[in-house]
Amino acid sequence: MDQKIAFSRNKTFLLGFGFLGVSMIWAMYNAYLPVFLKETFHLSFSVVGVIMTIDNIFAILLLPFLGALSDGTNTKIGKRRPYILIGAPLAMIFFILIPFANKMQILGLMMFTVIIMNLSMALFRSPVIALMPDITPSKYRSHANGIINFMGGVGALLVYFGGKPLYDRDISYPFVAAGILMFVACMLVVIFIRDDRYRPDVTGAAETVSLKKSFYELIDNLKDVIRGEKSLLGVLMAIFCWFIGFNSIETFFTSYAKFYLGMKESTGAMILGFYSLFFIIAAIPAGLIGTKFSRNKTIRIGLFGLIFLLIVASFFKTFLFLAILFSLAGCAWAFINVNSLPMVVDMTTEEKLGGYTGLYYFFSQAANIVAPPLAGLVIDMATAGGQRPKGYLFLLFFASFFFLLSLVIMFFVKRGEAHD
Repeated sequence: MDQKIAFSRNKTFLLGFGFLGVSMIWAMYNAYLPVFLKETFHLSFSVVGVIMTIDNIFAILLLPFLGALSDGTNTKIGKRRPYILIGAPLAMIFFILIPFANKMQILGLMMFTVIIMNLSMALFRSPVIALMPDITPSKYRSHANGIINFMGGVGALLVYFGGKPLYDRDISYPFVAAGILMFVACMLVVIFIRDDRYRPDVTGAAETVSLKKSFYELIDNLKDVIRGEKSLLGVLMAIFCWFIGFNSIETFFTSYAKFYLGMKESTGAMILGFYSLFFIIAAIPAGLIGTKFSRNKTIRIGLFGLIFLLIVASFFKTFLFLAILFSLAGCAWAFINVNSLPMVVDMTTEEKLGGYTGLYYFFSQAANIVAPPLAGLVIDMATAGGQRPKGYLFLLFFASFFFLLSLVIMFFVKRGEAHD
């Protein structure tokens, strides 16, 4: 990356459309697929949690490889964009098929559709993420990450608020709308972001990358993390813990709303919409605050806020109070999420940005593999298979515990602040 390239807010907003599209897909997937699996196929929450890890298993296996592969790719349409052009249309098609597979009530068809959709999403996720440090100097990365997280929040917001009336009319309508919008948003990135342009003086770099080689490079990176200065290990372990907390809420909150609060799953998703709305509002200020004062301190404030708000939420069952609490939780999550990726990439070299972006996602996706089945098991045990509704409260306590672990870890992280 050329550090002399000026930071462009307009270009960063354009890149944010890729995040908007991806966020729409995952917001709807996490909000409604667990309910489909529970109600239509009568699966336990533990099994639902295992199925909800499919995307994360693909991510943990493929994202480091694809990040490194895109680092070395050199085509006439760039090094990141070829992956978007292949993955986005496939993801759109199979995502749209999910509600139709649910209506047919064939579990094998549902699993096939979900697996191919997740594989397609994994293909282009890491290259899209790696475009941010490609086009952004170090000192502006928290600000840039705030912008693209703002756009991601817009995508989730469209799903949670706009998806409710569509879902209440027919469960397939919001899936069709979100799939098409994701594809269009990703094509905007392909058309307007050209900083991964072809370099005619470089040839054959992509041929040196293989899945096996990427795996060994990942192992080497992990060894370096463990043996090296402990701040990088600390922030990655904190990321692991807070994503366990976050993913457990994201996966099972609509189930919590339906089976404990007595709301429609679309109403539970709407509460998450208030979270996304205030995440959007706080995303850019969170990046600016992290850059000006301290990324670490900003993250710790966010973690403390999330713990407090989830504990308070356990005392309320009304839509209004939960909407207010989750709005504040959205602000707290922005403080955390916006500043975490810049901390990781500013602990490594420019040559390894794609690989370390993959390493960041290795830890976050590893957490997302652990979270759904573990949280589902806790819910099954606490509710005695649905017989004790108050046991659903353990979802909030489970998430709070892992946010607390990450808060403690972050006190030992000493690096990762912005530099010139």
